Amino acid sequence: MEPIVDLFSLPLHAIDRHEVVRRVEAAHAEGRGGWILTPNVELIQQASEDEAIRALYERADLRVTDGMPILWLARVAGRPLPDRVAGSDLVWSLAEYAGRTGQRLFLLGGDEGVAEAAGEVLTKHAPGLVVAGHASPFIALPPRPEQLAEIEQVLREAEPDLVYVAFGSPKTEYLIDGLRDAFPETWFLGCGISLSFITGDVSRAPAWVQRIGLEWMHRLVQEPRRLARRYLGRNLPFVLRGLVAALRVRFGSATQI
Repeated sequence: MEPIVDLFSLPLHAIDRHEVVRRVEAAHAEGRGGWILTPNVELIQQASEDEAIRALYERADLRVTDGMPILWLARVAGRPLPDRVAGSDLVWSLAEYAGRTGQRLFLLGGDEGVAEAAGEVLTKHAPGLVVAGHASPFIALPPRPEQLAEIEQVLREAEPDLVYVAFGSPKTEYLIDGLRDAFPETWFLGCGISLSFITGDVSRAPAWVQRIGLEWMHRLVQEPRRLARRYLGRNLPFVLRGLVAALRVRFGSATQI
């Protein structure tokens, strides 16, 4: 069993992207589904500030880190994680797996028309992939019972093996948590903006920008009005406080970030 790294009281699995896909494949072979959570700085901060949100995120079967600042804090604290596991990468890797094994994928969320277009791109990328359907309904926070019931019916008709869920957090996570018991053999992945990355409606940062941890800056330049307050006014101070906490752990004056 791989080590569990606790960051801001949220336990994270110390595995890489390839191991995530391997575990999904192994679980499907046994008739088991699950939920993959890829917390970035914003989700980690939500979990650190709200016990109910942390409890929600802890119900995910796999929690792997999407966010270079989180990897850096773990390394500074002497509790390194093996790699960044971005939802924006997993959408491709899991589609390839699904195409190879004949699994059915459902795309849920995103702006109007994006899920359908993303499905077309993914089927070209992953021969053999079956896109079982797509939907982009309005979902309240938290989702209302009638909304969950409507989506549950759509998914029952589609019979997906994988569902990509692309709403904002924590709406995505509440939605998955409300659906997963009805689909015990299905894997759910919260993938945020990834459907728009797939279609090219939103451009993803170049690989070298991702490697040096400045993907957030690339996004900020694209959507300054929507993201400036969150990234600069909220997430950046949190990361700086986290750096101080990580140094205290590293030098023995604290036991947890």
